[in-house]
Amino acid sequence: MSRQVKPGARKSRPKAAVPTSPAAASGTAVKITAARGRPMLVWVGKRPLTHVTAFPAQHVETFDPAGTLERPAAETDIWKDWPAAYPRGGLLLHGDNEEVLAHLLANGFRRKVNLVYIDPPFDSGADYVRKVTLRGVKGTAKIDGEGYTLGEQVQYTDIWANDNYLQFMYERLLLLRELLADNGAIYLHCDPSRNSYLRALLDEVFGPAAFVNEIVWQRLSAHNDAHRYGIIHDTISFYSKSGGFQWNPQLMPLNERYIEQFFDSVEEETGRRYARSDLTARGLRRGETGKVWRGIDPAQKGNHWKVQVSQLEEWDRQGRIHWPKGDGMPRLKRYLDEVKNSGMLPQDVWYDVKPIHNQSSEMLDFPTQKPEALVARIISTSSDPNDIVLDCFIGSGTTAAVAQKTGRRWIGCDVNKGATQTTAKRLQAIIQEQIAAAKATSAKTEPLPGMEPEGDQAVPNPAQLGFTVWRVNDYDLQIQHNEAVTLACEHIGIERSRTDSYFDGTLGRSLVKIIPFGHPLTPLDLEELKRELDARPDEDRAITLVCLGIELAAKAWIDDWNRLRKGKNAVNRIEVIELRTDPRYGKFIKHEPARARVKVTRGNSKLTVEIEDFISPTIIERLQQQAGLLQPKIDDWRAMVDSVMIDPTYDGKVFNVAFSDVPERKSDLVVGKYELSAPENETTVAVKITDMLGEEVLTLHTA
Repeated sequence: MSRQVKPGARKSRPKAAVPTSPAAASGTAVKITAARGRPMLVWVGKRPLTHVTAFPAQHVETFDPAGTLERPAAETDIWKDWPAAYPRGGLLLHGDNEEVLAHLLANGFRRKVNLVYIDPPFDSGADYVRKVTLRGVKGTAKIDGEGYTLGEQVQYTDIWANDNYLQFMYERLLLLRELLADNGAIYLHCDPSRNSYLRALLDEVFGPAAFVNEIVWQRLSAHNDAHRYGIIHDTISFYSKSGGFQWNPQLMPLNERYIEQFFDSVEEETGRRYARSDLTARGLRRGETGKVWRGIDPAQKGNHWKVQVSQLEEWDRQGRIHWPKGDGMPRLKRYLDEVKNSGMLPQDVWYDVKPIHNQSSEMLDFPTQKPEALVARIISTSSDPNDIVLDCFIGSGTTAAVAQKTGRRWIGCDVNKGATQTTAKRLQAIIQEQIAAAKATSAKTEPLPGMEPEGDQAVPNPAQLGFTVWRVNDYDLQIQHNEAVTLACEHIGIERSRTDSYFDGTLGRSLVKIIPFGHPLTPLDLEELKRELDARPDEDRAITLVCLGIELAAKAWIDDWNRLRKGKNAVNRIEVIELRTDPRYGKFIKHEPARARVKVTRGNSKLTVEIEDFISPTIIERLQQQAGLLQPKIDDWRAMVDSVMIDPTYDGKVFNVAFSDVPERKSDLVVGKYELSAPENETTVAVKITDMLGEEVLTLHTA
């Protein structure tokens, strides 16, 4: 399906995904089971998610340095449940996660995911993903009665109306439930501001019986809040799809506070510290564990012994029973020196995992990036090697990185292009290290910090040594026409025709012609269609034209054509599917790259570089999606630009940064006009402009 791309090589031309599942091939909606849990939250605009539209995915990049993604399935059985449309490796998808999750459901991943970890927006004012505030913006816009600075968040505004936020999360949780395997589990990371709402949503979607734990992660030792108790923790809600979830508990280290609190007894004979554990459990038993021991009958308090009486005798002979003064119940001694190094079974308060800070080797400039050790505990506890781990708010890529390091298969997605770029770079580095380690140490890879195995136990081998990157409903249509046709046909459910020189296929009994997406449907296209039909006098089928847009003159032409062709079975009646606006098929989004107009002049041994204009259609599109009826207005192109870099002697291969303009504060704008020393001879000046979503525009100029 995809050509191998070596590190440093140019990307191959994007390739479209081949539909394999009935849902994807037919263009039908993907059905979603209703939530039946209680209690049920009510909010303004709440609506059930009964079905979703599945858009196709466009394959845009492959990273396969070991050449393993296209290996035959017979070589290994861990990929036998993997949909055939995808190479056998990690999947990184760029797009709205609702559309991505629907795509996964339609393409064979229903009930295939073993573990979901998500760190979604908290709706709290927190920087949960890389900020993409438009530079220098001072105006405000209104949405649903809530005020927010225009463009404050291109991915999601962090000052959503509460109702919008609840609907957003509700829909995504329903989709995730459909993807989870029957023995799967979901961990939802949140802060205290939205914890109660999300817990109620999880109860409604998965059912209260699916609740397993609320984990408290103490991420700070102190926080200076002037008018309230310092908030030093996040919560992680742990739910299972069913009672038979995976459970591989990872030992936690003991900290000094815990030791002082619980290991508060000292054995006089040896000086050993110990904690006292209950020897009884609730409930009555008739067997060995229900017997009277040393005159003590646990049944008097409705209990039974945890072990047989013979084991109690053995522990007492060893001096491991703590006998309190008076009539207290005996307890088991747990010696500190026996458990301090090995650790303790996990509890629901995690105090031992430190957050990412600016000196951390993991730091990737995502303010809410989570530490690998935190995600590693979750993945190791609730999945097995080769299981599928999914994160649909991938952010900096921590979930995929840990899954790769611990031998799991992974799927990640994000609507933020910068997030997918960061994740891809991070995974490339990890896989290269794993390949090198495998060659040097017989496939044993380095463990995560703080997660070193005991003895000679090896970290699980990687489940994959490559991954592919895909776009879902954010298509680069500046590709060969036949590839764009493949995307459109898969989305609508058109049956392709390989023998017709003009029409692209059929939709029911209708002939289909797809107008090239580089221009709207025009009267010239329609005149060409008329000539084709004149050459086929026996053709009586209706015609469906598929386009991204249509000119007003073309609409008038079609109205006139159809005026004499009344009725359902009229000969050659024309219908138009305008993909960007037709509600039957959702909004088919064309990815338009950013563009810049730059002027470079030479004079007085100086080079003058002036950026005259810049436009990022993706940013404009996202702002329009957020603003609804209120159309955003950006008065200064510099608000969309994150940085400008210049190479005055570009050799066509390596971009050497001789000058950069990266404003320190988000309220500052790039300058836009620059003077540099000019080389003596004629030169090629390369100007690289990066927008607030991480998209780059490179312009070349001879001076």
